[in-house]
Amino acid sequence: MSRIGKQIIKLEKGIEISLSDRKILIKSGSKSLEVPLPVNLDLKIEKDTASLIRTSEDKKTRSLHGLTRALLQNAVTGLSKGWSKSLELNGVGYRAVLSGKNLELNLGFSHPIVYKIPEGIEIKIEKQTKVHITGADKELVGLTAHQIRSYRPVEPYLAKGVKYSDEQVRKKAGKSGGGGEKK
Repeated sequence: MSRIGKQIIKLEKGIEISLSDRKILIKSGSKSLEVPLPVNLDLKIEKDTASLIRTSEDKKTRSLHGLTRALLQNAVTGLSKGWSKSLELNGVGYRAVLSGKNLELNLGFSHPIVYKIPEGIEIKIEKQTKVHITGADKELVGLTAHQIRSYRPVEPYLAKGVKYSDEQVRKKAGKSGGGGEKK
């Protein structure tokens, strides 16, 4: 049996979980997330816990058992505590500005980049060079951070670009002076 799949999911106070049409709905106040339930898995809901039970022992079901449990746990954690990622903008003139539901980025191009903030994501800017992304859906938070970072990834010579705040950038050595002897 899957080590991760057999673990029990503890539901925080204020989180409700229900099952309808092979979709698990997790609610907390006005927020809700949905996780699909694969065919040969069943959800057992108790007072303040939930667990997944396999009804078949085929390879596909075994592989989806741990994955579905992890997705459920991520949804419960996201609704109770939330997920976050932080980005840093390094470079002369690199800055970020919030304007309504858009994030405007100046990253050294001749034009500013306008990124439309997806529904369910909250962005805060600190000192124009630090962008904090928060939300309940772990996948959406990571995808948003990746999309913003992909506009100008960190280059290894001057370490300019957009990087995760906990990312270590290994700088490369530039060109060395010489070049050979002249005759």
